[in-house]
Amino acid sequence: MRLGNMLKEEYVVADLKAETKEAAISELLSLLKQNSPDINALKIRDLIFEREEIENTSYGHGFAFPHARTDEVDDLIIILGVSKNGLRERTPDNIPLSVIVVLLTPSQISKLYLQTLSALATFARNETNLNLLRSAKNPADIVDILWQSAVRVGKELTVKDIMRRNIATVNPDDTLKHVANMMFKHRLSAMAVVDENYNLLGQITDKDLIQAALPDYKTLINNLNYASEVEPFEELLKQEDKIKVSQLFQTDHELTTLDTKIVEVAALMIFKDLRRVFVVADDGRLIGILLRKDIVNMIIRG
Repeated sequence: MRLGNMLKEEYVVADLKAETKEAAISELLSLLKQNSPDINALKIRDLIFEREEIENTSYGHGFAFPHARTDEVDDLIIILGVSKNGLRERTPDNIPLSVIVVLLTPSQISKLYLQTLSALATFARNETNLNLLRSAKNPADIVDILWQSAVRVGKELTVKDIMRRNIATVNPDDTLKHVANMMFKHRLSAMAVVDENYNLLGQITDKDLIQAALPDYKTLINNLNYASEVEPFEELLKQEDKIKVSQLFQTDHELTTLDTKIVEVAALMIFKDLRRVFVVADDGRLIGILLRKDIVNMIIRG
């Protein structure tokens, strides 16, 4: 199904009057109240704002996708608004927030919501589409822009619907210090190790860094009274600019592809107790990562 088929003109605002994200959400929900007066729009607004407190839904590229799962609705509803001048809102890439897409879905149909969100993200990543929406004169133009984009909502929930595309990576010649700094900066417990062509070589984890300081950790575990003449972490810090990723990284990792079904990857993660699976293209290049916590956050928590 084309994404354009899922948007109705009566749920589109071509020129938002709001100046902030919260005000824009309220303005869009007023359309819900107009078109479906039996729905408790105030309750939905509170749910959306509660979700925003947990995690900001500004996606970047000028788009935000605030949403709520609620049994106030019995089918997926998309409400879209465009701000010609941009909203006062901090964004992950500093591109002014101009398009708010509110997604409302019943509690039990997370699959359609996630597939639709993935299609919207695909639409948002094409910067031409943002300019087209800003130039649209009326709701009909906006619906047509989504239709002409030919972006489709998939039938199955797959890896590409949930995976992270922006991946922090390191190469074998990077130092331990660089890895530690990157992990801290991006709040990561592991990083992909790639070559100059972005082919995946392996991964380096926080466990690998600690083990570099405690190569004799088995002795420590077996003898808690074991006393070393040197402080292992101090010794590691002295070498942090000399120790290379190539000395520490592991080649034991799991791969998947864009079109693999989420249920298959989830089952693999449970069976092998995996925290992450790397996503590669047909030519072996790294293009994404799927984290176990993202399956929890997006599918179970919503």
